[in-house]
Amino acid sequence: MARIAHIALWTADLERAKAFYCQYFGAVAGTRYENAPKGFHSYFLRFAEGATQLEIMHTTQLAFQPCPPNHQPFGLAHFAIGVGTVSAVEALTARLKADGFTVLDGARRTGDGYYESVVLDPDGNRIEITE
Repeated sequence: MARIAHIALWTADLERAKAFYCQYFGAVAGTRYENAPKGFHSYFLRFAEGATQLEIMHTTQLAFQPCPPNHQPFGLAHFAIGVGTVSAVEALTARLKADGFTVLDGARRTGDGYYESVVLDPDGNRIEITE
């Protein structure tokens, strides 16, 4: 059976993105990869054992243009990170809001049964925080 091995996101600031996912979601960063001729740098972030990894990438070859929070482009809409419990969703959502990050929705029980909130990472990517 196929599985998602990793999801990759471009970031305007590689170290800022690494700090965000490590601080708030307990990710563990692998060794920084660098391809100097291409101006490319990345980290693989590991969460729980066997979980899908997140690759954060930066390049000096592209201009970064964040998407406004009220606009949803085609492509990747969001990804979800499970934190285990309703109280953990609420606590992390409150912590992110207190630290100045945008909370778009929740925490709440959705029509499809998930307990979640939706927050933006430093680059404007949507993250569902689920139980």
